[in-house]
Amino acid sequence: MLIANAPCSWGITYPTGNSCSWQQYLDEVAAAGYRGTELGPFGFLPKDPAMLRSELTSRDLVMVGATHVHTFGDASSGPALLQTVRALAALLVSLDAQHLVIMDESNFYPAGHEGSLDRPGRIALTRMVRDAQALVEGEYGLKLSFHPHIGTAVEREAQIDQLLADTEIDLCFDTGHHAFWNQDALAYMERIFSRIAYMHLKNVDGAVRQRVLDGQLSVAASYGAGVMCPLPDGVVDIQAVMQLLTARGFAGPIVVEQDVAENAAETPIQLATRNLAYMHDIAR
Repeated sequence: MLIANAPCSWGITYPTGNSCSWQQYLDEVAAAGYRGTELGPFGFLPKDPAMLRSELTSRDLVMVGATHVHTFGDASSGPALLQTVRALAALLVSLDAQHLVIMDESNFYPAGHEGSLDRPGRIALTRMVRDAQALVEGEYGLKLSFHPHIGTAVEREAQIDQLLADTEIDLCFDTGHHAFWNQDALAYMERIFSRIAYMHLKNVDGAVRQRVLDGQLSVAASYGAGVMCPLPDGVVDIQAVMQLLTARGFAGPIVVEQDVAENAAETPIQLATRNLAYMHDIAR
């Protein structure tokens, strides 16, 4: 089973202005032992297909897919979404990747009102998801998935259930983002397993999470406080998650993601290496 990683584990959330170059990222994700990577923010890795394929091949890496953040809270942004996913899909097809993931933009929502959309806003979100799926799957033959994410309009189980009921989209299921609100990731996976096409593996520090649940820490500040901790250290039973995926014959991408806390003692490559070693240990 191929385990991939992603540029966000190196703190890369925008195409430019990062402290880590794309060459350094590819060098380090390969050195950490991963054989697959996500694309990251569109424009961080080279957009030229031949160049990117050569850079991946030289490091024995494959492209597993891409995760695109879109402002679904802006009801007028549908055309921009389609324009971007069309370009992303074309690049992914040229790299023999089979998956594209979309997710809502948390920075759109004011602090304290994360994910609040009125009925017209949710109707617009649903329409954008349907249109993107028709384009990506119908014209490019890729699998499109939606990533529920904390601080957005699709984060709680009821919101995810509604999206699944209103569309034919499957999920990129993220164990950490699901568990952030004290939701049982494994139980939910078992309930909606047929709608999971892509996996992000994260874990959650229970003590930091409790501070958020108690109103002592904001969602935004929790990242710097280390709420998304290394895979071996959190409240989600990653071994049980992997056992479920194996038992059900899951064939989609499995991507380790690691948000780096402020003043973290480990570097991104050290965290990536430790997370992969843990994945190998639980597979024995």
